[in-house]
Amino acid sequence: MKNQNNTVIPIIIIAGLFFIFGFVTWINGALIPFMKTINELTDTQSYFVASASYISFVVMALPASYILNKIGYRKGMSLGLFVMAIGALVFIPAAEARTYWVFLTGIFIQGIGMTLLQTAANPYITILGPIESGAKRIAIMGIANKTAGALGSLIFGALLLSGIDEVKEKLSTVSLEEKGQLLDTMADSVFTPYLVMAAVLFVLAILIRKAPLPHVEAAPLEELKEGESEKTSIFQFPHLWLGVLTLFVYVGAEVIAGDTIISYGISLGFPASEAKFFTTLTLLAMVATYALGVFLIPKYLKQGTALKISAGLGIVFSLCILLTTGLTSILFVAALGVANALVWPAVWPLTLEGLGKFTKTASALLIMAISGGAIIPPLYGRFVDATKHEFITNGLNEADAMANAATGSYWILIPCYAIILFFALWGHKYKNWSRK
Repeated sequence: MKNQNNTVIPIIIIAGLFFIFGFVTWINGALIPFMKTINELTDTQSYFVASASYISFVVMALPASYILNKIGYRKGMSLGLFVMAIGALVFIPAAEARTYWVFLTGIFIQGIGMTLLQTAANPYITILGPIESGAKRIAIMGIANKTAGALGSLIFGALLLSGIDEVKEKLSTVSLEEKGQLLDTMADSVFTPYLVMAAVLFVLAILIRKAPLPHVEAAPLEELKEGESEKTSIFQFPHLWLGVLTLFVYVGAEVIAGDTIISYGISLGFPASEAKFFTTLTLLAMVATYALGVFLIPKYLKQGTALKISAGLGIVFSLCILLTTGLTSILFVAALGVANALVWPAVWPLTLEGLGKFTKTASALLIMAISGGAIIPPLYGRFVDATKHEFITNGLNEADAMANAATGSYWILIPCYAIILFFALWGHKYKNWSRK
């Protein structure tokens, strides 16, 4: 009981960090249409906002691991917050110049900070207590992360997108000089929120250095069995690489569930005024399941079992999306939030178990797997475009072609959840290449 009490304050502090990068990550949804308007971008160009964030995880995860090995988890978290604050400050000159690449630079710098923060915070919370209850602690982090995401999306949506439709209408009727003034005024709306964000992040960077966070290290490698040689490389842990693949397809599936559901609703004939709330359904499903995981794991449910159930539900819900139509099909997309919620919390401890001194490097590889969110959803979009064209060629009208293509392309989720199920059943047990 004493050890449990000793972890309460650290868990609250780390949950605060998860709240922060959940808040910063989810405001990209509001930034994309905002940037598109003030910088007069195409749709493709506007999505570089998301790309700038994802690229940072791929580019910086291994350097982050090196930094953490040198300075430790607590200083790494503090440095991550400091870098995020610098990224927020870059938005101020970007708004003054109304220059897109400067905005992207600020987003990329914030992404670097978040990479440091995630590469430190995820393994820290995993090994803070018993490994068998790691999924429970990460589920608490998930609640903080997704709640912050909803809050950030609402706040920045109100601050940045208020009156954007009226501005768009005026842009087509005013002179070039008036147009520039309108866009400059709109760009200036990022000044106050990002200045406040930078100040908060700087303060937190200082406070985290003083926070009562105990020094933790992963358990040492298991004793060698007869005939085994000492592990000298992360390439000697097959379960780690299977864990990275599992997180890669999971993040792709999670992003599809959250980011395509609005477009899917519109393609099925729902007005945008209704469809814009559909992502909230997915989010609420995730938060509710996180809460269930906190209650059940590990007392009533092992994290490995939770992962098996999650993968099975993912396959079932994906099939139901394909086999139903209308609101029912949309609700099954939202229900993927239930299937997704406990995957991240369960994969981390199952993957990091037994890695000892390789834990920080392994954590960096797992963070790099977030790039699945940048690769798999565009594949869904490509399948929708190709299938829609095929339906139209075969004589179907455009509306029906779009609806059928959008529904049918969700098949891409099934192999994703199949990989997750494989890891849950067998993959996490492969601690050595020659498993007996």
